[in-house]
Amino acid sequence: MKLLSKEKIILNGQAKDKYEAIRMAGNLLVQAGHVTAEYVDKMLEREEIVSTYMGGGLAIPHGTKEAKSLISSTGLSVVRFPEGVDFGGDEPAFIVIGIAAAGGDHMEVLTNVAMVFTDESNLEHIMNATTEEQIADILEGGMEA
Repeated sequence: MKLLSKEKIILNGQAKDKYEAIRMAGNLLVQAGHVTAEYVDKMLEREEIVSTYMGGGLAIPHGTKEAKSLISSTGLSVVRFPEGVDFGGDEPAFIVIGIAAAGGDHMEVLTNVAMVFTDESNLEHIMNATTEEQIADILEGGMEA
């Protein structure tokens, strides 16, 4: 199963706050069969402990360590918020990437996603993408490097 497919991408998300944004990203992971519905609660729980806002318009919500048992396979979801969502940082999050990493994949997946965004042109490309496939290509391409 691919880490990211167009079914797990929302181009024009709207959320009133970061919790709604995290729920949207989490529900895509649930619908794709990567996680159980309880995993979304663990994503919200983690946000209470420490913000998953990374700066530069990017948030990477994921579950707590205790949520490992709720993950059946590794996967990503992407919700793009053209108007941004307040994650408590200096600027809003425009890209929210939900992560579910099975087994020992967690740090690797998190690092790979973060690395894609160290190249600022990738964020711009994702913000300007007109299709879900374009976003998937940018992320998948960056993660194979």
